[in-house]
Amino acid sequence: MGSTGTRSRSDRPCVTELRLSAFGVHRGASFPLGPLSLLCGPSGSGKSTALRAYEALARLGGGAELGEVFPEPADCVPERARPDAQRRRGFRIGCTADGPEGPVRLDVAVQAEPRLRIVGERLTAGGRTLLETALRDPARRAVQAAWHTAGSSLVTRAPLPDDRLGTALLPLRVAGRTDGQRQVLAAAQQMVVALRSVFVCDPQPRAMRTDVPLGTGRLLRGCDNLAEVLWRTRSECGRRHGLLVDAVRAGCAGPVHDVLAEPGADGTGAGGTVRALLDRGDGLRTPLGRLGNGELRYLALALVLLTGPGVLEVDPAGEVPAALQTLTVLVDGFDRDLDARQREGLVRLAARMCERGHIRLVGAVSDASWAAGTGGVTVVDLAP
Repeated sequence: MGSTGTRSRSDRPCVTELRLSAFGVHRGASFPLGPLSLLCGPSGSGKSTALRAYEALARLGGGAELGEVFPEPADCVPERARPDAQRRRGFRIGCTADGPEGPVRLDVAVQAEPRLRIVGERLTAGGRTLLETALRDPARRAVQAAWHTAGSSLVTRAPLPDDRLGTALLPLRVAGRTDGQRQVLAAAQQMVVALRSVFVCDPQPRAMRTDVPLGTGRLLRGCDNLAEVLWRTRSECGRRHGLLVDAVRAGCAGPVHDVLAEPGADGTGAGGTVRALLDRGDGLRTPLGRLGNGELRYLALALVLLTGPGVLEVDPAGEVPAALQTLTVLVDGFDRDLDARQREGLVRLAARMCERGHIRLVGAVSDASWAAGTGGVTVVDLAP
């Protein structure tokens, strides 16, 4: 758990806008994102779709191949999209990342049918196009790229693969000898850093009720290894653990003196397991298996908010100091199974942690009226 201190928040690249020009149920949509953003709207309004697009951009920014990110690309194509004469259909997504270089825009056009490929990409900053790619020869597995140089020639042209994000590949292709090239590299790095540190979180109460084997001690997206993480973190940072206990005390029924893990039936040796419990005081300990779904989801999300990349299963940009990165947590169904007290307490905790600048959260809820009075919350209404 960190603090920004006197460091300017602009030193930490972060995504401040998500654009879904044509993706699933969305057409021409753009969503502003603050440190704590709640996407709200009825079922079918596209909340989960928006989070899926964000996650896809994050994975592409981390260098993942297109087929890994979109295993069922046809599902991303707008339902009423008509194929062209070559039977091609696709989708378009993008985002803006703010940081030391100012707002940097990334827009990506993907062909989903008949063959999955990136057919166009544009990276812009300050009104200047820094990178632009286009599909020139459908028979080749490459796009023609042009990036800003401002040297003896204004642009450099070269082919890039059509199954990876060109912005993520620029550091391998641009030498950085001219001012123009250095501007391209700085903008690409800002975008990649903003996208890479993303943790998709969907706590699964059923999986959290059982003993779990010891492993890396990094929390998985389903939080099913929460007991293993508590086994590790309880002794690592007493202050952080104390804040977790305070949060759990406010959101769980009955007295809570501590949140801890103990050896499971197999012990904690090689192949051993651990289980998580609430210490009620007077020697009484309640296994997590006895808690309700809302209590378990509340506990898991509180743990996520009070930890960082070193504890969560994320792949941040290792070449960039942690002090210059912001972790973004994506949570579909942020208020699922929570009662009024739990959801309001959790959003207050999220606002407090997001205000520090080291963590951001984008959550989807059906209704955000209960969060309207909480400072620092950006509500994005997706209702038609």
